[in-house]
Amino acid sequence: MYSAFVRYILLGFAIVAAITFGFYRELELVAASIFLFFFILWSHYRHSSVLLASKYFKNKDYENTQKYLNEVPNPDKLAKNRRGYYEFMLANIALQEEDFAAAEYHFQISSKFPLGGKNDKAYVMIHLANLALRNKDIERVNVYLKHAKELATTSKANELIQRIEKQVSKLS
Repeated sequence: MYSAFVRYILLGFAIVAAITFGFYRELELVAASIFLFFFILWSHYRHSSVLLASKYFKNKDYENTQKYLNEVPNPDKLAKNRRGYYEFMLANIALQEEDFAAAEYHFQISSKFPLGGKNDKAYVMIHLANLALRNKDIERVNVYLKHAKELATTSKANELIQRIEKQVSKLS
């Protein structure tokens, strides 16, 4: 749960430690420092700052959320459980900015990765149904709602599904 800046400092510390231990011929400590370097590097690409961004996202601080999500060097290399949250947060930020095309794009990607549970996935489908409804694409709305019904476990999710179904019936 470190920012990219802190990870870079830790990488520098590991390099300095390896050089220092090498000077004193402490080979076990050199190996440990090199291991630490590669572990931090691996962590930077596989987990990045997504967990830190989610902390700000939960507090509805979208500016800092965006800041830490922008630190992700390559989203394709994120671990599967991180990538879903990464895309989910980007989609919600796009919704806040009323960039509906970007929101739909990120929700689509988010739907392909694991999230917290079935209900979280249901909310992704509800958002996609809502965005399709906005474009008056009834066929896609029905597909998304079908998936959302299968996944929804809370009364709030079911209420949102019913609300969208009522709007669809008005358009039909």
